Amino acid sequence: MTGGTILTRRAALAGLAIPAVAQAQAPAWPTRPVRILVAWTPGGGVDVPVRLLLPRMQEVLGQPVVVENRGGASGSIGAGFVAQQPADGYTVLADAAAHVSNNSLMRLPFDYAQAFAPVTQVSVLPHLLVVRPDFPARTLADLIAMAKREPGRLTYASSGIAAGPHLASALLARQAGIEVVHVPYRGSAAAMADVLAGQVSFNFSTIPQASPLVREGRLRALAVSTKERLAALPDVPTVAEQGFPGFELNEWVALWVPSGTPPAIIARLHEAATAALAEESVQRRYAEIGILPVGSTPAQLAAFAAEQRARLTELIRVENIRLE
Repeated sequence: MTGGTILTRRAALAGLAIPAVAQAQAPAWPTRPVRILVAWTPGGGVDVPVRLLLPRMQEVLGQPVVVENRGGASGSIGAGFVAQQPADGYTVLADAAAHVSNNSLMRLPFDYAQAFAPVTQVSVLPHLLVVRPDFPARTLADLIAMAKREPGRLTYASSGIAAGPHLASALLARQAGIEVVHVPYRGSAAAMADVLAGQVSFNFSTIPQASPLVREGRLRALAVSTKERLAALPDVPTVAEQGFPGFELNEWVALWVPSGTPPAIIARLHEAATAALAEESVQRRYAEIGILPVGSTPAQLAAFAAEQRARLTELIRVENIRLE
C-alpha cells in the first residue's frame, strides 16, 4: 500500500548509489551469514520480491544471505521476533504494509515505529480490482452503480481483516458512498478461489496473483490501485481516473533492522539491496510478475512509513475496522 509519496521507478533507481562517506566508514561487516526474516508465508507477495534479491546481495556483502519465513498474525509474529534480536545487522526484517497498521489493530509488546530502523523500500505490489468474466459489471462505474441499487448485496473478498485488499476495498467503498460486505479469508489463495467460483462479487488482488488469471481470461480487471496505469497492463484504467482523484492504496515490501543498528551497517545493507534492485535480471523478473522496484533511502522509507501510518490509522479508525 502506498500513498502520494510513493517513489517512481525513475526516482528510485536514481538513488541507488550509497554515499562514498558511508562506504568509507563501514566496518568489516558482515563476517558471517545474514538472515532476512520474512514475516509472511513462503511464495507470497513479500517472499518472492525478497528472494529475487539474494544472489546480488550475497555478492555485495561477501557472505551468504538466507531467507527464513515466520508468518502469522499479519506479520506481527515475525516482526516481534526480529525486534528482540541484537542490533547487529545479522537479522533483517522483510515486511509488508501491515508494518504501519498493526499497532492500530492489536495489542503488541512492541511499537513498530520505535522497534525498527528503516533500510529500504524494496517494491510496490499494485492491486487489481477483479471480477469473473460473467459478472454483470463491465467497468468500475457499473460496479458502483450495482452497489448503489442494492446496498449490502455485493460482497468482496480479502486475504484477512485489515490486509491490503480489505483496506483498498474499504477506501473505495467510502469514497464511492456504497455499502458492500467484507468477506475475509485466511490468505489470498482462498480469497481468490471464491472469486473464481463466484462466491463473492469482487476482490482487490495483488498483480502477481491476479494478472495471469486476467491474461488467461478467467478474470476481468476493472481497475488498478496505482496513481498511473501499469506498463504490464496498459488497458486497465486506474481507480483514480474513473472518478476518484488521488485514490492509491497498494501493497508494499520493505527491509528493516532492529533499532540501534549502526548506521554504517544499515548503509551496507542498503547498498546490497539496491544493487540487487538495479540488476537487469531482477528488474525484468519484477516486470514479468507485476512488481514495481523502489530502492528508497532509509530516510525516504522513514518518511514514507510515517505518512502511511498516519493515513492507514485514520482509515482504520473511521471505518471502525477491528480484528475479530
